[in-house]
Amino acid sequence: MPENTGLKFTMPAMRILENEHRYLSLLMEEWHALVLWFEHDQPVLEESRTQLHKLRKAILEFTGPLKKHTVKEETFFFPLLGSYIGFEQGPLVGIQEEHREIDGYIGHFLHYTEGNIDMLPLEDIRAAVKDAGEAFEVLTVHFVKEETVIYPMAEHQLSAKDKERLSQQLNTLIT
Repeated sequence: MPENTGLKFTMPAMRILENEHRYLSLLMEEWHALVLWFEHDQPVLEESRTQLHKLRKAILEFTGPLKKHTVKEETFFFPLLGSYIGFEQGPLVGIQEEHREIDGYIGHFLHYTEGNIDMLPLEDIRAAVKDAGEAFEVLTVHFVKEETVIYPMAEHQLSAKDKERLSQQLNTLIT
């Protein structure tokens, strides 16, 4: 009897991407807990700055693996699937737009928190944290869309040869 790993996909390439989502989700949960602290507590300025330092560090640690995952999808997976389903409209268009949206929210957060955080007023801290929260929300929905629409599409539509080639291309670490 096969081991129950909890993974949904049988195609090795989709399992790689699904595993990467799981790892990225674990990292996201770590920094999202800090975002929630800002939303649910009544933070004072000094504690907010301390928490913002932690949040920035956690997001910076997250961005490397996220970027590697995104590059793999955009370099290998999306072009291949697009050759089957098209590039002009449909799910790939929305998924790629979400990649840009996620990058924008994270980039905005990092831009506004670079430099001396200890000089930021509370309202600027809250605005930056809001961008981190938006990134989390978009990422969460994005992963679900990929796993319920895009990845199953690939499992059903790609040829055996393309599945094997994609698996080899995606079989790299994101850490």
